[in-house]
Amino acid sequence: MTARQMKLGAFLWATGHHIAAWRHRQAHATAGVDIDHYIRLARTAEAAKFDMLFCEDAAGVREANVNIASQTSRSIGFEPISLLAALAVQTSHIGLVSTASTSYNEPYGLARTFLSLDHLSGGRAGWNLVTSASHIEAANFGSTGLRPHADRYERAREFAAVVAGLWRGAETSGFNHEGRSFSVRDPLDLPRSPQGAPVMVQAGASDEGRDLAARTADVVFTAAQTFEEAKAFYDDLKGRLAAYGREPDDIKIMPGVAPVVAETEAEAQEKYEELQELIPDDVGVALLSSYLSISDLWRYPIDGPLPELPPSEGMQSRQALVIEQSRRDNLSIRQLARHFAGARGHWRVVGTPAQIADELEARFEGGAADGFNVMPSYFPGELDAFAALVVPELQRRGLFRKDYEGTTLRDHLGLKRPI
Repeated sequence: MTARQMKLGAFLWATGHHIAAWRHRQAHATAGVDIDHYIRLARTAEAAKFDMLFCEDAAGVREANVNIASQTSRSIGFEPISLLAALAVQTSHIGLVSTASTSYNEPYGLARTFLSLDHLSGGRAGWNLVTSASHIEAANFGSTGLRPHADRYERAREFAAVVAGLWRGAETSGFNHEGRSFSVRDPLDLPRSPQGAPVMVQAGASDEGRDLAARTADVVFTAAQTFEEAKAFYDDLKGRLAAYGREPDDIKIMPGVAPVVAETEAEAQEKYEELQELIPDDVGVALLSSYLSISDLWRYPIDGPLPELPPSEGMQSRQALVIEQSRRDNLSIRQLARHFAGARGHWRVVGTPAQIADELEARFEGGAADGFNVMPSYFPGELDAFAALVVPELQRRGLFRKDYEGTTLRDHLGLKRPI
């Protein structure tokens, strides 16, 4: 048995990660506001010994000008920190990670909220830092527009430093901060975290995002279509750590993976094709437009190539990934939208338990990942299938735990306790 084992996150998202999950014959239309639905998912993931639950968040709808059934089914949902607080009392080991934006929060309040979740759960909380790249979100906070990419990351660096300082300074009166964006003078009104500090997660893949991750993150969530892309990102980020006095194992890189699994390859392919046939063109192109930060993609022939696009102030790394794939595979806008809609730019794997385990093992053992954030196409079916079919195969190969060996999220991930 190898000493190094995969880390697994269960990425929760209402009806599922496939853009057409809400139309699936087994879809639960109001999943986003059904706490029993989320409790079931959390218990399934914990029974399978996943390291953590992962919740995305956006302070607004995902895409503008999309049919209301799609938008309602995919966008309605609980505020994720509140949701994870509820799941904390329904679980006992699995980690609880939520996204929160540095653009639309203040450090003191966010640090206090996550430290509270950490205490409520016995040391299982994590914060996924994002800077927010959507004009739709910006409009909900009295903004005249989206802040430039560089400005968002400058604020994020200071924000993360203040939060880390507050977490370190819990139970003391020694923390004071005066900076460009923030002034904080008082310590938190909570004792220090049961795990030293909540786990810091980061998902930016631009140069600024990678640098911020190397400086602050314990876990990095990223997107990579090919082994070569995943390996290059992994090596680059691990190579940046020494500049901040950190070691390669101080950070766990967990790319997203969208599995479709069945007992036979034919059954898995049939499941995948059924989902792909459910994608409305307007939904697929709208999602693609939002990630490319272009509002008028419909101006171009849908069966023609992706046009040349100007640099974006939005999600720069995701835009680059989509453009690279369109050129590499010679895809039309329609083909690219349908492909992208299946997993929003993340790696998709379709096959038997052994085939999916082979693919995960290759990237894990090949030095392209420390684990994976699993993005089931629809809930609960694909999470059930992964837990019942793929996890036992990984355990049989000695690649994944058969039981928890600790109680905190840092224990699960093999992360040092902060000094």
